[in-house]
Amino acid sequence: MRILTIQLEITDYENKEERIRKVDNILNKIDINSEKPDLIMLPELWGCGFFDYDAYESSAEDLNGPTVQLLSSHAKRLSCNILTGSFIEKREGKLYNTAVLLGRDGKIAGQYSKIHLYGYNSKETQLLTRGNATSVIDTEFGKVGLATCYDLRFPEQFREMAERGAKIFLVVSAWPMVRVEHWRLFNRVRALENQCFMISCDCAGSQNGTVNAGHSMIVKPDGTVIAEADDKETLLTGEINPSEADEYRAAFPAFADRKVLF
Repeated sequence: MRILTIQLEITDYENKEERIRKVDNILNKIDINSEKPDLIMLPELWGCGFFDYDAYESSAEDLNGPTVQLLSSHAKRLSCNILTGSFIEKREGKLYNTAVLLGRDGKIAGQYSKIHLYGYNSKETQLLTRGNATSVIDTEFGKVGLATCYDLRFPEQFREMAERGAKIFLVVSAWPMVRVEHWRLFNRVRALENQCFMISCDCAGSQNGTVNAGHSMIVKPDGTVIAEADDKETLLTGEINPSEADEYRAAFPAFADRKVLF
């Protein structure tokens, strides 16, 4: 399974339309005749930028909006799965932080609305509605669990997805540089404790005075880091064999020894 994560730079100097054109240009450079990725990922709220709270309402769209339409066309052109990153979804008069997984045919394979909204020095909890369910999606690579940024601090969400059969976690984020070591730790620990692959895509750049951490990662089920970006805009690539999650669980069957006391 070949992976391409687009660690996009988010700045105060671009608007949503300019960022969409930028992503379109990046994806247009992928040669359909070359060894294409099987999965492409983008980060959290890359269209408006997580820290531009004033843009949440104006940038909101539904599941047929410009973000999904653009990435759906590229998924079909490249015959590639694409995780859209998240965007502000407007649904029944409410706003959600939603990520969509597109199949090789460009159709929606599944979606997830962020459950754990960030309230510390943030307006996300004031402006958005939290999701009410985890998301585990059947794919050609096995079951995949989706999560977003702050969710990483809540291990029960990832254990619940693992218990539903997830072997790969896909996490989109706008994690700040001030807590980059927390980010790096959580990526490895959530993979290790659940014996799952962890693939994350974070933002780079600086917006409204907050510097994004970058450091998108690909982590094996034993916590080993396969690939890690720096803090600059970059395309991070890597390969995994999804069956290794089953092999690792068989070799070290920790789940069989778990005792649920509470």
